[in-house]
Amino acid sequence: MSFDATDFAILRALSDDATQSAGALGRKLGLSQPATWRRIARLRDEGVLTGRRVDLDREALGLGVTVFLGVKLATKGRVSLEDFERAVTAIPEVQTVQHVLGLYDYRLRVVARDLSDFERVLRRRVMTLPGVGNVEANVLLSEERLPGPLAVHMRD
Repeated sequence: MSFDATDFAILRALSDDATQSAGALGRKLGLSQPATWRRIARLRDEGVLTGRRVDLDREALGLGVTVFLGVKLATKGRVSLEDFERAVTAIPEVQTVQHVLGLYDYRLRVVARDLSDFERVLRRRVMTLPGVGNVEANVLLSEERLPGPLAVHMRD
């Protein structure tokens, strides 16, 4: 699939606010509602747009601590990656599970009410998972998303 400047403008606008209607988006970009809708549908059909997202304020929900865990599996031969992934994704406090290459096998994003709640999650849930060996924790101090253009190169 080839993309033009209008496709990238639509993607940038939707990444800022995915709730925009095709009509409102088209008005911003100088397109008709049907033309904008067709382009959005094509981007969905091609798998470029895969869903919509809602950003939750974790602190407002009482989840004031976010910790990134690096998890190294101790017994790769005895525990399958699928078994670990199935078990870790069942923990509600684990928000993301990333299988990575490097010092650790997995990177987890874990949320908790406070540090003592995180310690409970770590000791009773994460450390008891099948195959867990070394774990390294990094507490999130602050997080910012710096908006900017898509990091995609366009050809003329």
